[in-house]
Amino acid sequence: MKAKIGDVAKSAGVSPTTVSRVLNDRGYISDKTREKVQKAMKELNYFPNDVARSLFKKRSNLIGIILPTTSNPFFGELTFHLENICNSLGYKVLLCNSLNQMDKEERYLEMLLRNQVDGIIVGTHNQGILDYHKQNLAIVAIDRYLSDTVPVVSSDNYEGGKIATELLITEGCKHVVLIDSVGELETPARLRRNAYVDIMLKNGKKPIIYEIPKIFDRQSQREVADIIFTEHPEVDGVFATNDLFAASFIAEAKKRGKDVPGQIKVVGYDGTETVQTLFPELTTIKQPINLMAKKAIDILDRQMEGEFNNLQLETSLPITLLRGSTT
Repeated sequence: MKAKIGDVAKSAGVSPTTVSRVLNDRGYISDKTREKVQKAMKELNYFPNDVARSLFKKRSNLIGIILPTTSNPFFGELTFHLENICNSLGYKVLLCNSLNQMDKEERYLEMLLRNQVDGIIVGTHNQGILDYHKQNLAIVAIDRYLSDTVPVVSSDNYEGGKIATELLITEGCKHVVLIDSVGELETPARLRRNAYVDIMLKNGKKPIIYEIPKIFDRQSQREVADIIFTEHPEVDGVFATNDLFAASFIAEAKKRGKDVPGQIKVVGYDGTETVQTLFPELTTIKQPINLMAKKAIDILDRQMEGEFNNLQLETSLPITLLRGSTT
């Protein structure tokens, strides 16, 4: 049978109140008494009830994270850094994969609130969920606009799109196509597209934009690449707003016997460790994923301490061009 606090007290020869004080680190406890209690806990294989302790401290030490899918290299790496930082600060993580489905996201949000999480980090696409507007809810968005009051952390998406498009034009590309996700929502990531359009028009070129309807589906990405070659056989440059889009396009190009970068030059976006390992030749815009995670948790921590009024609502972190052999 699982040991209780009374069993620990009896074994250590102290009162249950003393055991509680040791567990919650409050009041004066001699080193000798503390050692006796800790020894008894170890011998009885006793673990304190975190739920009960959270009620006492009015903090759960739980952080909720809602992301589209950790199978995506960007979100997988982001999750790694978020969890690692949270662990170093003494927080446990409840991770939710929403698959960008609003009903699923709403259910996860309700679950996190029922579990009394101290804060929530969101990287999903959906907007208009009323609970995100709740005052004094510690919440930070990554690359997503949730409301006018929720801080958002992202990379410098406009600068990244500008560098990618200018690189392709400088390398002599005449017909540069943008491959992006479906553009229904205004997000910081949409600035990559805005920069592409601005730079193309500035250089007297017509923007050509294709959208992936199912952004996490490889077949959908390949189908769009196929349509691009059918409708624009003259394409000689591609800026893909994430590395998976870029990889799928290059695979389709090679299938058609196209030489990359001889006939077509390609630039991606994200620069995750996974892509750098598996596809090191890809030229891409690297997001500072570790810094984005650190900044998000820093803002969340300030909110959890009650600071809501003096927070920077939008943080844009510097990107880096990783030059590979696809340009």
